[in-house]
Amino acid sequence: MTSPSPSPTAPLSPGRLRLVILAMSLGAFAIGTTEFASMGLLPQIAESLDVGIPQAGMLITLYALGVVIGAPLVTIAAVKLPRAKLLVLLIALIGVGNLLSALATDFTVLASARFVAGLPHGAFFGVASLVAARLSPAGRRARSVSLVMLGLTIATMLGVPASTALGQSIGWRWAYVIVVVIAAASTLAIWRLVPEPPSTGADGVSGSIRGELRALRRVQVWFALGIGSIGFGGMFAVYSYIGEIVPGVMGLGESAVPIALFVFGVGMTAGNILAGRLADRSVYGTIFLGLLGMALSLTVFALVAHQAIAAMVLLLAIAVTSQLMGPSLQLFLLDASPDAPSLAAALHHSALNIGNSLGAALGAGVLAAGWGLLAPAWTGVVLAVLGLGIASWSYLVHRRQQVRADVLAAEAAEVPAAC
Repeated sequence: MTSPSPSPTAPLSPGRLRLVILAMSLGAFAIGTTEFASMGLLPQIAESLDVGIPQAGMLITLYALGVVIGAPLVTIAAVKLPRAKLLVLLIALIGVGNLLSALATDFTVLASARFVAGLPHGAFFGVASLVAARLSPAGRRARSVSLVMLGLTIATMLGVPASTALGQSIGWRWAYVIVVVIAAASTLAIWRLVPEPPSTGADGVSGSIRGELRALRRVQVWFALGIGSIGFGGMFAVYSYIGEIVPGVMGLGESAVPIALFVFGVGMTAGNILAGRLADRSVYGTIFLGLLGMALSLTVFALVAHQAIAAMVLLLAIAVTSQLMGPSLQLFLLDASPDAPSLAAALHHSALNIGNSLGAALGAGVLAAGWGLLAPAWTGVVLAVLGLGIASWSYLVHRRQQVRADVLAAEAAEVPAAC
């Protein structure tokens, strides 16, 4: 007989809240591991399934496509489900997608499994962010969201290298098996620990498709998605080609690539933690700091990348500043669409995966044009500056809306006095 769940409107104790966030962060760790582990195992997968590296690379594209498509579709389809139960279902589906990946008998089956594994990705992060924010006291919402996302960044630092090494030593299928085990543990933890959050807004947690689609009518939602799709792409323009930049520009051997990836993972983790603290004070300020810092870091990196130690320090700075935007934009979207938060929050991860694809594609384009291995870094600068422009436009619109609202409130207050 299980103990009764706490009332969904009762405030959680700090200890209980930490356990709830840990359960969801474990799911984020599983997702981060499966998202990036395939990149390091492409040679083994290609050899095992008798395909070329370019064809094997489609596995990464199909996973990202699953994220972009699945985030809005899964969120809309499951709009009537309680958020806590939906989290259990989503992380279980991620486990199923990875189990299918581990059991794939040929490339077509594996490609389909990677697409399926990506479908719940964005919806999970969107719902988990919503649950974390609603279960947290005022002034700690962004910090709680960042701690959920911490599982993703720690995966880049620990889960991806470990699963890649395991896959290289005993077979690539075992990397997906590990993800299945982690997803199963997270499923159990979320089922036992995460209560249903209090509902807010017109639709609450038992909303409607029409209600969630209201998010798409709000201009600030589109601004946030633009910042994520373009500004965040600046980081991926460099991250996607570290394997070529480290030996080809920094003058280090290929054995230094995992070190560079580890440094980047450390920076992403630190930036994610820092973002949670800063965004609770100022969401816009944290977004501006992230974009400006990323533009400057990418610029200096492009200028000093031939000096190995300086380049490593700059890779750390790029990672830290880029991650300032993740929790900040997630909270921004929740606040921009308070009565339709699930879709808005899920679309955040569609935007980030668009940024992933855009940065990698533009980086590939400038490399193919023969502009050199540092061209992706300059491409990243351009994307970060464009993101900064979108953020500035968003802030100006926000201020104009705020002034208009203050004027209307003042006029409404004067009417009773005049009467």
